[in-house]
Amino acid sequence: MMSSLESWAYLNRVVEGPNRHIQALLAAGRDADELARGIRTRASWLGDLGPATESRYTWDQPAEDLAAAEAAGYVLLTPESREWPRDAISESFVSALARARKNDDKLPPDAHPPHALWVRGNTNLAQLTASAVGMVGTRAASSYGHHATADLCKGLVRHQHTIVSGGALGIDTVAHTTALDASGATMVVAACGAGQVYPRRNEPLFTRIASEGGAVVTEYPPGVTPDRHRFLTRNRLVAALTQGTIVVEAAFRSGALNTLKWVEVFNRQAMAVPGPILGPGSLGTNLAIRDGRASMVLSADDAHEQLSPVGTSDVDGQREIDFAADAVQQLSRNELRVYDALPLTDTGGLDANDIAKACGFTVGLTVHLLIDLSGKGLVVREGQFWHRV
Repeated sequence: MMSSLESWAYLNRVVEGPNRHIQALLAAGRDADELARGIRTRASWLGDLGPATESRYTWDQPAEDLAAAEAAGYVLLTPESREWPRDAISESFVSALARARKNDDKLPPDAHPPHALWVRGNTNLAQLTASAVGMVGTRAASSYGHHATADLCKGLVRHQHTIVSGGALGIDTVAHTTALDASGATMVVAACGAGQVYPRRNEPLFTRIASEGGAVVTEYPPGVTPDRHRFLTRNRLVAALTQGTIVVEAAFRSGALNTLKWVEVFNRQAMAVPGPILGPGSLGTNLAIRDGRASMVLSADDAHEQLSPVGTSDVDGQREIDFAADAVQQLSRNELRVYDALPLTDTGGLDANDIAKACGFTVGLTVHLLIDLSGKGLVVREGQFWHRV
């Protein structure tokens, strides 16, 4: 039997996620109705969840929260919902916990999944996150950052990836907008409550995302403000709900780099776009590449290959087609030595003896190679003199 949405809404209000105590009780078989009842009555079996809810358990307003969210266009998804992104959450949070136990590692204190998500727009998060890539970066994006982000997102949409970002100004905005303009899917993971809009300037963008097949997602109930710690908490969801994250333009202490830390925790694919070395704007991304914390990506095809199962994508092979070697680049080393010894057309020519001396071959071998080069249309003979075409 499924728990009521009112119970989940109550839990979401009185237990600010992520919270390991509520996750432990849910994993132990307690349902949301039982947990809500226990918190309201201060049940002895709550354990550590008791003190964690001591100051908020009287915030009993689930009906009001659900109504306020509905008025703003949001619905509440829970782990019991069909559209819940259970595969993404399992592959990130659950797998991270299993690795930590196996290796006796200590996870960050907030490395726990959300216990509910408020969603505006496309509620099918399972579908949106099936093939998703995070795109994060500075709010003070340069022209280079704008163009790099737009180019990557257009290509990633072509590869059917959902673009996930935080809805901030700068790189985030470019990522969301480009995905929509390319008729792709995009998702905002917000750091404020359902119905709150931050930044206010992006309200039309969020409305467009929700109406064009994308989603605005938050783990916070209506009225919760976008405080600084919630941005850091939000970053873990961007990393967890995607198969990999690309950082475009991040300074040395950029908040975008915090997302890379979560990418590592969840064993997702960490990627970064190299930037100019003469200013601070890309220092964080360049150092992440240099120190091996992120793979360098030069194109959407690069990123797609890193996000794909091994052997299903070969971007270097495609480059061999897209950037095929010209006739001179295809020459053997011996052919190239003869070719380099020849003068250009407008500087006269050399006879075979002089060419042989210049490249260090016998006259016989030199003539043989000259004939081959002539057959390839790279050299021409006029009388006894040879020159490049």
